[in-house]
Amino acid sequence: MSHPQVSILMPVYNASPFLEDCLESILGQDFISWELLAVDDFSQDDSKLILEQYAERDDRIQVLSNNEKGIIPALRLAFENSTGQFISRMDADDRMPSHKLSVLYQLLKDNGEGCVATGKVVYFSDTTLMDGYRRYAAWLNSLVDDKMHRAELFRECVIPSPAWMISRADLQSCAAFDPNRYPEDYDLVFRFFEKGMQVVASDQIVHEWRDHSSRTSRNDETYSQNAYFDIKVHYLKVLESNKQLILWGAGKKGKDLAKKLNAAGLSFLWTCNVESKWGHDIYGHKMLQPSILDETKDPLVLVAVSGPQDQIELENQLKDKGLVKGVSYYFFC
Repeated sequence: MSHPQVSILMPVYNASPFLEDCLESILGQDFISWELLAVDDFSQDDSKLILEQYAERDDRIQVLSNNEKGIIPALRLAFENSTGQFISRMDADDRMPSHKLSVLYQLLKDNGEGCVATGKVVYFSDTTLMDGYRRYAAWLNSLVDDKMHRAELFRECVIPSPAWMISRADLQSCAAFDPNRYPEDYDLVFRFFEKGMQVVASDQIVHEWRDHSSRTSRNDETYSQNAYFDIKVHYLKVLESNKQLILWGAGKKGKDLAKKLNAAGLSFLWTCNVESKWGHDIYGHKMLQPSILDETKDPLVLVAVSGPQDQIELENQLKDKGLVKGVSYYFFC
């Protein structure tokens, strides 16, 4: 095999029902200069056998066995054995549109170093697709249209793990898969922005996400809401340490975030729109009136309000005060 341009890193765990579909989609790429580093993560089904059968058919496929359980060790092992100038990820239960690699590769070639390439996504299911996944895909795709990845960074993971490509050098500058922090995909996206990477995005679908009941993100506690809050608070300290934090929201998510901020030693003011809560002490913080924003220099508002209509109304309030999403306020839920 000649030296490949793109290395695809793919952890594999008990993916046999979907693995052939995934591999066929990789083999069907219109960009042919790739290698697949597939790492079997102690599967208990026929996943490794399927991988080995495909590796016999195509020498661009390399099968490795993980030496330590988990997605992060699997990604490290795949990356250590990769040789491509550009790096991408794949999930073993998903599918690639035939143009995925060529579209992302061309974006990086056109834009040069310091960029991470992505595009739009679609969910599909062999049963019934849950509405939440449809909404998440629609939101991700709106970020591509509106160029709002950085502004929405603290709401959800803004670049899906199987839908990016980056140069090897840039990935290494972002510490690649060194940290042991889960969710590992969200942690890496934060590090992209920490290192100043620019998002270049195609309006084409570059990844087809399969929803099914055994999907890792549904079942692994490392992908729980608390884990996401931990990641967000960690990078809040890294990226926004020079601003006066103001937490907005006194419901469950607001209280959960307040506890995380307290545990991280971050100083913050706390406000909400519920008049009956003003003046009360919660977790060592006095609940203030929203007018505190007018009295605060260089505020950064952390919005922890769950209801969709409440979020719209609150965003209008913040805009009326001249605050800018991604600069002076973030949604944290």
